[in-house]
Amino acid sequence: MLNFDFYNPTHIAFGKGRIADLATLVPAHAHVLILLGGESARKNGTLDEVRTALGSRQVSEFNGIEPNPSFEKLMLAVEQIKKEKIDFLLAVGGGSVLDGTKFVAAASLYEGDPTEILSSFGAKITQAMPFGSVLTLPATGSEMNNGGVITIKSRGAKLPFLNNNVFPRFSVLDPTKTYTLPQRQLANGVVDAFIHVMEQYLTYPVGGVIQDRFAESLLLTLIEQGPLAVESTDYTARANLMWTATLALNGLIAAGVPSDWGTHMIGHEMTAKYGIDHARTLAVVLPAMMQIRRVAKQEKLLQYAKRVWQITEGSDDDIIDAAIAKTRAFFESLGLPTHLAAYDIGEDGITAILKQLEEHGMVALGERHEVTLAESRKVLEAAL
Repeated sequence: MLNFDFYNPTHIAFGKGRIADLATLVPAHAHVLILLGGESARKNGTLDEVRTALGSRQVSEFNGIEPNPSFEKLMLAVEQIKKEKIDFLLAVGGGSVLDGTKFVAAASLYEGDPTEILSSFGAKITQAMPFGSVLTLPATGSEMNNGGVITIKSRGAKLPFLNNNVFPRFSVLDPTKTYTLPQRQLANGVVDAFIHVMEQYLTYPVGGVIQDRFAESLLLTLIEQGPLAVESTDYTARANLMWTATLALNGLIAAGVPSDWGTHMIGHEMTAKYGIDHARTLAVVLPAMMQIRRVAKQEKLLQYAKRVWQITEGSDDDIIDAAIAKTRAFFESLGLPTHLAAYDIGEDGITAILKQLEEHGMVALGERHEVTLAESRKVLEAAL
């Protein structure tokens, strides 16, 4: 029997021209800090739209949040907030900027060592500054969830955190803001969203029929609309990609059902060690994870094969093999390699990744916590 609570307070303003809604979404007398990544929001006019919508409010900026946001950089934003007496944060960018803003929102009001936010996976957060977001890159779902991932460079650690205090108050999603994105980033976004769904779907049956059907619809949408969104500036395709990426990780499809996240934990260590794009690490790990854990995941793998890829002919093993091959081919068709060899990572690299997993306590991964370091090694070896 399903038994769960679902909580998500984020207001979504979706569609062309919705940046203008900031005029009413942001408190009228707020001193706003806009947090940014690179220069794209400034160059493509998004930042000007944001500033226009904010009107006469006092506005400051913090620039340079990295693609894998670092603790060290974000603490500079915390210093600026305290110095300038900022009282509202506005993330303008993709998932990295949003994740970084969530951490800054919590760290600005945290009374202890802010690294404790990450070492406790967010459990020690008791309050956070209010913030909203203007999303420019669909991928992570951070615009409508309560989590993030931050890198502590000094430790070589990429650590996730979750806490209900860091839900955005609102997020503005204008698909036209994706028009200037490079194809690489769009392709990464498609695969990132796809694997977010898979981590919550490809576990074992618990009677979550609606969650399963919802997850399958998201996967089918990404398979259909993802390539269109990467190849063109078609508004419908970009809008469907943006909304699918949001729904992939806002908690709905995870309500009352088990989740895996083993692929993500291994992928995080690959990014921390080798600097590979997050989505690209996932594209390498997931097909190998499906192969190594095909017995534990058999029921869901067969369901996935039949409902998502319409594979019905052959033995169970044949059907699962075909589903894994289809998944791998989909990622490759978008330009994301699915083997470690593409990144010149061999046996020595596998040992280095396993060492980091052990150092960070990632020794019992998966929906049943049965993916030991030995199993993680098998996964990485299958990805060579």
